[in-house]
Amino acid sequence: MKIDKIQALRGPNIWSVQRKKLIQMRLDLEEMEQFPTNKIDGFRERIEAMFPTMIEHRCSEGCRGGFFSRIERGTWMGHVIEHIALEIQTLAGMETGFGRTRETKTPGIYNVVFSYTEENVGIFAAESAVHIAEALIAGTEYDLEADIQQMRVIRDKVRLGPSTGSIVEEAVNRDIPWIRLGTNSLVQLGYGINQMRFQATITCKTSSIAVDIACNKEQTKKMLDAASIPVAGGGICVDEEDLADVIKKIGYPIVLKPLDGNHGKGASINVTNWEDAVEGLAYAKKYSHRIIVEKFITGYDFRVLIIDNKLVAAAKRVPAHVVGNGKDSIAILIEETNKDPRRGYGHENVLTEIEVDRDTEDLLEKLKYTVDTVPRKDEVVYLKSTANLSTGGTSVDVTDMMHPENIFLCERISRVIGLDICGVDIMAENLTQPLKENGGCILEVNAAPGFRMHLAPSEGLPRNVASPVIDMLYPPGKPSRIPIIAVTGTNGKTTTTRLLAHIVKNNGYKVGFTTSDGIYVQNHMMEKGDTTGPVSAEYILKDPTVEFAVLETARGGILRSGLGFSRCDIAIVTNIQEDHLGLSDIHTLDDLARVKATVVKSVKKDGWAILNAEDEYCVKIANELSCNVAYFSLSEDNELIKKLCKEGKTVAVYENGYITIKKGEWKIRVERATHVPLTLGGKAKFMIANVLAATLASYLYGFKTEDISLSLQTFIPSVAQTPGRMNIFEFKKFKVLIDFAHNPAGYRGIEGYLENIDATKKIGIIAGVGDRRDEDIKECGLIAGRMFDHIIIRQEKYLRGRTEEEIIDLILEGIAESGREVTHEIIPKEIEAIQHAIDNAQDGSFITALSDVVTNAIEIVQEYLDKENEEGNI
Repeated sequence: MKIDKIQALRGPNIWSVQRKKLIQMRLDLEEMEQFPTNKIDGFRERIEAMFPTMIEHRCSEGCRGGFFSRIERGTWMGHVIEHIALEIQTLAGMETGFGRTRETKTPGIYNVVFSYTEENVGIFAAESAVHIAEALIAGTEYDLEADIQQMRVIRDKVRLGPSTGSIVEEAVNRDIPWIRLGTNSLVQLGYGINQMRFQATITCKTSSIAVDIACNKEQTKKMLDAASIPVAGGGICVDEEDLADVIKKIGYPIVLKPLDGNHGKGASINVTNWEDAVEGLAYAKKYSHRIIVEKFITGYDFRVLIIDNKLVAAAKRVPAHVVGNGKDSIAILIEETNKDPRRGYGHENVLTEIEVDRDTEDLLEKLKYTVDTVPRKDEVVYLKSTANLSTGGTSVDVTDMMHPENIFLCERISRVIGLDICGVDIMAENLTQPLKENGGCILEVNAAPGFRMHLAPSEGLPRNVASPVIDMLYPPGKPSRIPIIAVTGTNGKTTTTRLLAHIVKNNGYKVGFTTSDGIYVQNHMMEKGDTTGPVSAEYILKDPTVEFAVLETARGGILRSGLGFSRCDIAIVTNIQEDHLGLSDIHTLDDLARVKATVVKSVKKDGWAILNAEDEYCVKIANELSCNVAYFSLSEDNELIKKLCKEGKTVAVYENGYITIKKGEWKIRVERATHVPLTLGGKAKFMIANVLAATLASYLYGFKTEDISLSLQTFIPSVAQTPGRMNIFEFKKFKVLIDFAHNPAGYRGIEGYLENIDATKKIGIIAGVGDRRDEDIKECGLIAGRMFDHIIIRQEKYLRGRTEEEIIDLILEGIAESGREVTHEIIPKEIEAIQHAIDNAQDGSFITALSDVVTNAIEIVQEYLDKENEEGNI
């Protein structure tokens, strides 16, 4: 078997709009296409022995053991690999369960699709599943545990930590979208101007001054002491002389810790003699030049969490430890403790496995123990000097046991330091009594406190501490999203997108939009190129200045990665015509419609899908939608339009020369087409269709018809506004039209326009694209033969696996089928072809350059026009 391609889908996609995180693997079964599972001796027994937990895979049987039944009856290896990929992710601690396997039009080649929780793990699982299947087929040994451990390692490198992950999960539960900014824990919640950011438990509302104070333990201590908050006595030292002075002042026992440390690194506790104090100083200085020395306070270690100046949780933290049984060594007790199913690798579970490190060895040495020592029955042996969960500690929820005075004290501390999310470390016998009564004190105040101990304590009630974070960032009434209109289809996407952006901007919004020629924010081009995929959409949604997004959405990005947004308010499908067929398993217009349908399926339930009533494939899509649907048509006599009007529905039509909104039998004439520059005086019917789509979307969004009308009148087709879309250059004796038309539907649109143009000679400059079907290239030649008197064929680019001669021959076949006597010539380079056409243009000629590189074509023609104007002024 051979993997042809693996790609990660990150947004709504052709397989599922709801399940956004999918791996799609294109798998060639090669000779295994002839061997379903029931023809492989012993396969059922071997896979069941390797994966006994697959008994829970119900598969299409819908019952426990369903997948094994399918294997018994016979199923293809692509289906098996799908299930293996899901199961090994689950075994690695990333439970997921959605999968689909479908054969492509090419026999033996399958698309294996399955869900993932971490993208890199999903890709690894795809490759691993194939290797495992090959081993099962051959009956050879396979180290499954090694792959599972590798997936855990990959996950822990890339996944969000427990605190960050909990906030993201809470946001998702509240339907707030999120974007990970880079590979660390920096996350954006919401879109555009309504975004909020956080990293771990530092938010965009967190005061940088407060963080600096909290990170400076000396400054923190001084401020708390000045506010009459109990703190441990002590001081700062940099050498042994300073250390001696502090000890003389506060006495033993003491605690030493780095001034700039965190997570308990470099700390030594309960130090009772000078020799250990000197050693502890040296250890702490590995992490910080200045060392804080405090009186060791007996009692328990408590962490209190304050969010938005309100207490939300409190936990008693217990350092990693084992309890002796009088028989086993400390090493064996650690091993047994780590078998607790709640303990896992890194942050994968509620608790972390205990590891023996320098801190452990130091603590054991003080007891004159080693890991081979057998502790007494019921003896508690502490293995870490701090109670951090990341080093194997445990936590007990004590939120409901806190005395009101201690709650007041902790909430006051968060205001004194100025932190919106604040962790207060307390050493005390308990929190049920006021600290001033039991002698407890504040040890530290933490910026970016971890949430894990509160989310999943070892004992006690779990607390959803992420919820008050979201409450703080998005209080009631604050939106997290911005309006999104997505535009897809075969032709007209870019023009419709630009017109919509113009309408939106004129209605007072700061608009960001993506097109096939660039990314724009308020008409400023930010990035140049074909920017119609999910990365470009995300660019707009990450921009904090954008209030409204209009996103051109092409098939390529949908197939590669899915959509770049979770859902939109309105989606438009302009049309579905022959283009790019034969690529990426899209062979028919039904296949193409399935891709385009992804966009309208992502519309929110009370949003609108805008469809072309004259396109049968657009009409078919409507049957799959759960949102509102509205149609546009160039004719109010369209049967579907008439039916909808009888039902009182809203549509957009071109009637009696007007761009019109119809609601039932009522007509709202928005503007006469001849007053809409984009329609070129009403001659460009395909442009009228684009105007209808944009007008209907704008109206249904809620813009006033008079504002839409003004925008239609002020959107001027030009190189600046609509590059490569019906750009007409008027010379003294002839005209030149540049358009991006590159498929039969685009050619037919130009043909309809040229029928209304009077010219002594119509000259066309055309080319074919190598990755189109033969019939599509020939049809472009046929249409060119019908609409031009003379054709210049140029073919320097986009051969895509074909020879120049092949493409030209197909074009010539098409021209011949037009039945007209059309002269032609071949000039390979586009620049030379345009120059030749202009240099030899006769009076009254109309030259049409159908260019796939519109920038180059525009520059050439503009240079000629500028030269003519300069000469006319001399």
